[in-house]
Amino acid sequence: MVARIYKPTRTAMQSGNARTKLWVLDYEPEQPRLVEPLMGYTSSGDMKSQVRLRFDTKEEAVAYAERHGIAYQLQEPQEPARRRMAYSDNFSFRRIGQWTH
Repeated sequence: MVARIYKPTRTAMQSGNARTKLWVLDYEPEQPRLVEPLMGYTSSGDMKSQVRLRFDTKEEAVAYAERHGIAYQLQEPQEPARRRMAYSDNFSFRRIGQWTH
């Protein structure tokens, strides 16, 4: 069973950086999820899919996987390129687009 070590990204509804500082070790599913025909519940017989371990650093997560003999894939985070902009730049004469109400 292969584990995935990654740093989670923020959700679309999130403007801050909460829950994005820790590294996570998740197991990849071995079996596809099944839909129970009577009630429509989604289930899986894979118990390791419920395990999610959090670590402070990438090195701790890798060391844990190697110590326990877990095959892993490491995904490096991609930091977003953000352009800092002041409020007064909205009214600048060098503004590219026109400012409208």
